[in-house]
Amino acid sequence: MSFDDLMKDALLTFTAESFELLQQMEDDLLNLEDGEDPAERINAIFRAAHTIKGSSGLFGLDHIVAFTHVVESLLDNVRDGLIPISADLIAVLLPCCDHINLLVGNVANGQATSDPELTAAGQLLLADLQKFMQPVPIPHKVVAVSEQQDQIESMGGGGNVDSGNWHLSLRFGVDVLRDGMDPLAFIRYLATLGEIAQLTTISESMPEPEDMDPETCYLGFEIHLKSDCSKEEIEGVFDFVMDTSTIRILPMNSKIEDFIALINELPEDEAFLGQLLVKSGALTRRELEEALNRQDQETLTGDESQSIQHKQPIGEILIEQHSVQQPIVNAALEKQKQIKEQKARENQSIRVDAERLDKLIDLIGELVISGAGVKLRAGHTNDSALLESTGEMLRLVEEVRDSALQLRMVAIGGTFSRFQRVVRDVGKELGKDINLVITGGDTEVDKSVVEKIGDPLMHLVRNAMDHGIESSEVRLARGKSSRGELRLNAYHESGNIIIEVSDDGGGLDKNRILAKAIEKGLVAADAHLSDHEIYALIFEPGFSTAQQVSNLSGRGVGMDVVKRNVTDLRGDIEVNSTPGLGSTIRISLPLTLAIIDGFLVGVGKSSYVIPLDRVVECLEMTGDLCSRDYMDLRGEVLPFIRLRDLFNIEGDQPRRPNVVVVHSSGIKTGLVVDRLIGEFQTVIKPLGKLFGHVEGLGGSTILGSGEVALILDVPILVSSVEHSSHRSLH
Repeated sequence: MSFDDLMKDALLTFTAESFELLQQMEDDLLNLEDGEDPAERINAIFRAAHTIKGSSGLFGLDHIVAFTHVVESLLDNVRDGLIPISADLIAVLLPCCDHINLLVGNVANGQATSDPELTAAGQLLLADLQKFMQPVPIPHKVVAVSEQQDQIESMGGGGNVDSGNWHLSLRFGVDVLRDGMDPLAFIRYLATLGEIAQLTTISESMPEPEDMDPETCYLGFEIHLKSDCSKEEIEGVFDFVMDTSTIRILPMNSKIEDFIALINELPEDEAFLGQLLVKSGALTRRELEEALNRQDQETLTGDESQSIQHKQPIGEILIEQHSVQQPIVNAALEKQKQIKEQKARENQSIRVDAERLDKLIDLIGELVISGAGVKLRAGHTNDSALLESTGEMLRLVEEVRDSALQLRMVAIGGTFSRFQRVVRDVGKELGKDINLVITGGDTEVDKSVVEKIGDPLMHLVRNAMDHGIESSEVRLARGKSSRGELRLNAYHESGNIIIEVSDDGGGLDKNRILAKAIEKGLVAADAHLSDHEIYALIFEPGFSTAQQVSNLSGRGVGMDVVKRNVTDLRGDIEVNSTPGLGSTIRISLPLTLAIIDGFLVGVGKSSYVIPLDRVVECLEMTGDLCSRDYMDLRGEVLPFIRLRDLFNIEGDQPRRPNVVVVHSSGIKTGLVVDRLIGEFQTVIKPLGKLFGHVEGLGGSTILGSGEVALILDVPILVSSVEHSSHRSLH
């Protein structure tokens, strides 16, 4: 892989991690006022801004560095208690978070330079920030690093910062170039934190020219930095390479023992390193000689096997010197242990491109189809050993399928968290005080489902805030809290994911909905509908009971689109409401859209697949039912659809057809078929555009015999029966 490709990969990692940090930054800002520990949230927000700024500097994205630097400086003042946390401050920081998101988004789209329009917008945001603090310096563009002392002195990009003195020993990992990192880029950015007073390049490990690998880093650096920044801020420059490199940072006024320990830790010759420290001013020659002599005297003598140098833990030394107490040391050790464990967990995770996962799922789908073909042909041989081997292979294929699908599972909480900002902004626009409560955020669902459910949820949330939750005055008059509550909940149920959008508002007015439906001619004036049927009318195209149109809703468009989108995902949507107490919209979706468990049936020479989670039971149709379109199912009227008539299938009918009872949104319907074939792992193949207008079909699949079977869209079929029954009542 070329260096350019490595840099592209590193840039992709930067943008992906930046988006994650910005999302976390937004979540923490939204929870800042209500959180129990605002100090920790402020620290997390500051770290996010600092990391994005530092990473941007490594890639020379100076426009992102400049804007984020001001935001970081304000957050630093908030951390120090100089600026109080307030709703006005959060209202300014949230747009700044959005702006950084746009800047990083441009980089992700291939635009690494500043955009004039975004720059102008950023200046307006910076002007708002200045109302909370005194102007802060923005780092100048940094020039390239050179080993020549006269050029180094001109690299003080951070301004006249020279009150702090630090000595840095940098030994980059041998694979740093292969990882797409440029060591000089780190030093360029380091110069923005202060003035590099001295820089020495270490090339002791450089091999002979004929033995050199151009992708291996052999260089190290010894740096004298003048900066007011803390050690943590300086360490932050090297976040990307901290795990693979040796980075040591010491104040220039550290104890001699600390510098001797540094000499012992680094790979180069002790005398060579000692001379460097003397040259940089960290030690005098006399101090170096005395320290080395003292170190030699402290080396214990005895048997060769026991001739070692004892090194006392730093915590014990501090306790003996009465610098700190034992509980503080214990707490520091525990914190260090937690950090190590966290890094160990992070090292066990890897990022995988979504396209690679999609390719893997496609291949497993083909494997499932091939496995079905092998099973079919093995059944014709009557070879028991072959049948047993085939069964074991199919079991393993099923395990591989389930494991691969798990790789695409993501927590729904990331989607839910997006609505914290929506609730805040829309509530402010409506003049309503609304609290968002999220539960079940760790419930996992296929990534493809998460991507497609965002827009329907957005409309439901906005609709609940506009129509469902009353104003504070109305709520107080009704004996409620002035603050409304909107709830997002998710959980698994029977192989599906259930998403609920609930509010504690006034609930739906059945009489008003029914009257509007009669006015629009959707139902007859003398129709007798159940509560469920009345609430379902809100999903009809153009239906709205809003007395006035707002910027958010009331035009009669949206709820029908929500239902169509949910149906396209092979899901159900239903409404429950209690007058005066609120409403709940319940969405049921399959966990994955790629491979499902199906129930295979036959009609004539054709085969159809019914999603197994829709099947309730199977019955044999008796002779006296052949002339009717409904039956008595244990005291319940069960309408049914004859698939032979629906799809115009010709041929002789069986003497005793079968009825497959399916359900959708709590409604049962029977599907009359000729044959029951059994359960079948179904790889869903989308239908072409030519069949896009055909209702009742959700896709196709390939059987083991190579034949194509159509997948039935049960919600559409059930809905068609429901509408026809309504028409018959009128």
